[in-house]
Amino acid sequence: MNKSVDLTRGPIFKQLVKLALPIIGTSLMQMAYNLTDMIWLGQLGSNAVASVGSAGFYIWLGMSILLVTRIGAEIGVSQALGRKETETAARFARHSLFWALLLSIFIAAIVLIFTPHLIGIFRLSKGLVEDGAINYLRIVSLGFVFTFINPTFQGIYNGVGNSRLPFYYLLVGLGLNMFLDPMMIFGFSFIPALGVKGAAWATVIAQFVVFSIFCLRFIWKKEIINPDFKRFKLSKEISIKIFKLGMPVATESALFACFALILARMITKWGDIPIAVQSVGAQIEAISWMTSSGFATALGSFTGQNFGANNWSRIKKGYYTTMGIGIFLGSIVTVCFFVFGKEIFSLFLHEPKPLQMGIVYLKILAVSQIFMIIEIITRGAFNGIGRTVPPSIIGIVFTGSRVPAAMILSLEKYLGMLGIWWAISLSSVVKGISLTAWYMTVLHGNGKGKQGRKSFRISLLPTRQRQQIKIESYQEDGGTEDKGRIQQTRSS
Repeated sequence: MNKSVDLTRGPIFKQLVKLALPIIGTSLMQMAYNLTDMIWLGQLGSNAVASVGSAGFYIWLGMSILLVTRIGAEIGVSQALGRKETETAARFARHSLFWALLLSIFIAAIVLIFTPHLIGIFRLSKGLVEDGAINYLRIVSLGFVFTFINPTFQGIYNGVGNSRLPFYYLLVGLGLNMFLDPMMIFGFSFIPALGVKGAAWATVIAQFVVFSIFCLRFIWKKEIINPDFKRFKLSKEISIKIFKLGMPVATESALFACFALILARMITKWGDIPIAVQSVGAQIEAISWMTSSGFATALGSFTGQNFGANNWSRIKKGYYTTMGIGIFLGSIVTVCFFVFGKEIFSLFLHEPKPLQMGIVYLKILAVSQIFMIIEIITRGAFNGIGRTVPPSIIGIVFTGSRVPAAMILSLEKYLGMLGIWWAISLSSVVKGISLTAWYMTVLHGNGKGKQGRKSFRISLLPTRQRQQIKIESYQEDGGTEDKGRIQQTRSS
């Protein structure tokens, strides 16, 4: 445990930034896998970009499902360590990886079997665009086990408060991906030019290398906790807890992807170019939401450990500190999208029509950047206290509202195609305001939840009675390590 970090004490701002920066770097690197493909494929034209963009939807959907194990690991491990229950933390880690393996194998099998049908949903142009999407998705799905388990490893590291090590491991994968992309897309020496297929193989190889590093360092070297897989025995209680924590987040993210698919199908009415523009624009915007997601993950781990330690004063300070950082970053992104849209978008697409359309896309999304960021940060705060349902309710309701709103706004008598993008942007504004208001009622109302109120009532009892309640509680849970600690405290 020498590489774990205690987030229940010490300077809050420094801890949050120190924890968040590697997570942000890791998130940006995950985005860079896609951006690297987009930049090189953009040299082949918008058809190649449209192929990868449509296939990437199913990678996004798979990652959404695997949020079950990542979120379960982050919250379960962080709260257990906050309670000083290291063995419970190890059990959450083992179970999260077990379920991540099963889910990733299942998703890979489904995608491999039904690839043509899945791509057919997008109604892409027959020939080059559709065939490229099918080939890309088939190859990438071969590496789904590595692609989807790596975030669960990352969640475990985040839960123990060490986000630095996953950053290093994913940096290796990014460097390899950037090195292989041009070689495998355009060909080099004995390597033939594979085009879209080359981008897919570069990603699979890079993800496999990262997976191997995680296995070596976490399982073999035991660098943050001792997973001790020899002691693994499937626990119904731990499994239910993981799915209970992660399922609301995964459901919302999966539905988010489905809503995005519906919107993408609506956009195909205007041709393949808007699909390419939206795919590239989503990657550009990812700089904003992945940066904020890094702070949200840091806040979630910080809040989780302090929630386990029942330190609500520190939870509040952490939330307000992170919100201030998020609003500052959101303001910068908003200005950049408004002022430098052309320079940013021209990095990916060069034809005049897609470029002009991309500039408009970024200006529309600029309206919602601050609100999107405060929503994501507040989601991390909710996750830290184990309440993953409220963010999911807000997300599902208002993200789902994009579909009818887009249908109305995209009518020719209103905004046409731009109405779809306005529906996306305005819904983000509403989500940010609604979720923040909800969390404020939790934080400043009765706020502490059942655990906080129970601990507060117990603290009012006489010392001898408090110790007896704790001992009985740990005897029920079988926490031998903590029973010894409490018995020692009682004798002293």
